[in-house]
Amino acid sequence: MMEETELEMAERHVREAVAHIASQRELIDQLHFNGHNTAQAETLLLTFESTLEQHRAGLWQIRRELGITGKR
Repeated sequence: MMEETELEMAERHVREAVAHIASQRELIDQLHFNGHNTAQAETLLLTFESTLEQHRAGLWQIRRELGITGKR
């Protein structure tokens, strides 16, 4: 099994963070629909969104170092 490169790892982290956010939003919708308090779930969503931005910044930095241009 090949090790993933730093770029591949950063791309995976972004994909996983996007998936976590989508799942958390679905959970919040379900909680709200069922009349439950969503405060903690919404706080966690903010954390996930902040983490995603950190991952995107890291990915952008790696791409810049490798001379890869494109979406941030």
